[in-house]
Amino acid sequence: MMATYSLANERLRALEDIEREIGAILQNAGTVILELSKEKTNERLLDRQAAAFTASVQHVEAELSAQIRYLTQVATGQPHEGSSYSSRKDCQMALKRVDYARLKLSDVARTCEQMLEN
Repeated sequence: MMATYSLANERLRALEDIEREIGAILQNAGTVILELSKEKTNERLLDRQAAAFTASVQHVEAELSAQIRYLTQVATGQPHEGSSYSSRKDCQMALKRVDYARLKLSDVARTCEQMLEN
């Protein structure tokens, strides 16, 4: 039982890390937008920020995919007693939130790429 709580806490910490990284991605995007608004942009800074942004988005996507795989395994493979409706519903809602986060990150990435092209 204690191992289950430990694993759950580890998963929650991983999700919190992902959340913090998404915050850093948004800050990074803000830095790029601010730099692009300047009359004379620092190309080297923009290149570094764009590379960091891309790497962070890819890392977040990989981590979210790992979380989805884990949740899918737990939701479909774990033995349970009684109804599993609540667990399945929680999993479905978590997957919807992950899909929404992916969509928003894609939107931010597209916006930054468009701004870098201009």
